[in-house]
Parts: sequence; structure tokens; C-alpha cells
Amino acid sequence: MELLRPYYPGNDPAHDWAHVGRVAHTAQELSVGEAVDLECVLAAVYCHDLVNLPKDHPDRKNASTLAAQEARPHLLACDFSEEQIITISKAIIEHSFSKGLKPSCLEAAIVQDADRLDALGAIGILRCAAVNTQMKSSFYDPFDPIAEMRELDDKSFMVDHYFVKLFKLPDLMNTAKGKLMAETRVEYMKNFLQVLMKEVK
Repeated sequence: MELLRPYYPGNDPAHDWAHVGRVAHTAQELSVGEAVDLECVLAAVYCHDLVNLPKDHPDRKNASTLAAQEARPHLLACDFSEEQIITISKAIIEHSFSKGLKPSCLEAAIVQDADRLDALGAIGILRCAAVNTQMKSSFYDPFDPIAEMRELDDKSFMVDHYFVKLFKLPDLMNTAKGKLMAETRVEYMKNFLQVLMKEVK
């Protein structure tokens, strides 16, 4: 793990080593009682963002494929079998939201759910604000904060991203436990948004 830690710099709080730790913990929770190779699940989690391109990068959709390629020599050095490396690579590639892939194995499904869950809840609010700062966009449209009279634009307004993507994630979960956790976290975010709207209107 120490060999991988430098890939996750502290200047990107949405994709730092703490993010990897949270996703690993969630993936372990989702794996309980499931017939999965937990070593493959955790290896995929630790490697899933080895290549992390900004959301507005033209090659963003290929980041997970590049991450899988970057992971291979590390996995070989850790004596994973070729069969395990194939499973881990699938999980790394398929976790990506921008690729829009359905997981092809349970290990990939768990990694995808665990990574998406980290975009929700209290930590999701913080991560969304961090990405908002990196993209130099506003928190909300002061004239129409929740896009009641305009098109959603999450490149310009952080709150719009809740509606464009984050609130839709529970329906995209692959596991029953993941869906339940996602619904709980989204409910927290909706409560936060209600409070925010009272403060800004």
C-alpha cells in the first residue's frame, strides 16, 4: 500500500488517500456475506484512482483504463495471479461513472458502489465543494438556486450537480446494501439542501 500512497496527493481532497481508505472500508462492508474475492476488491480500491484526470480533461473517460494499466506491475509485484489481475482490472475500469459501464462481476459491482457512495452524504457534500473550488465554479445561481426556471448547469453551479448526478446514484447501485446506504446518504444531502436554501433565499 505504501507504494501506492504517492499516487494520491493531499492537494485533491476528493481523491486523496483518505478517500481510498473510506472506499476500502465501505467495500469491506458491502462484501460481508458475499461470495467475492476480498483481496481483489481491496486491490481494485487501492488502485482505482492511480490515474486521476480532472473532470474537464478531454481524456477523462479513459482515466480508469489508464489506472488499470498503471496497476498491473504493482499487482504482479504483489504476486496476484493472472486471473485475479483480470478481475481487479475489470473492477478498476468499470468503477468509472464517466465510462457508464455495468459491472461484469460482483467484485466490480462492489467497488463501483463503494466509490459512488463516497460521493454522497456528509463526505459527499465536502467532496462536491472541493471539486467546485477546483473547477472555479459558483456554489449556486443566486437568481435561481435549484434551477426552477432554467436548465441545470453543474459546470457553473455546484448545487446543480446534486440534481444532475448525485441524487440519481441510489437507483444506479448494484447491491441491495449499497442502494440502502445511498438512499440514507441522499436523504441527508436533501436535508442539507433545504437548510441551505433557507439561508440563501
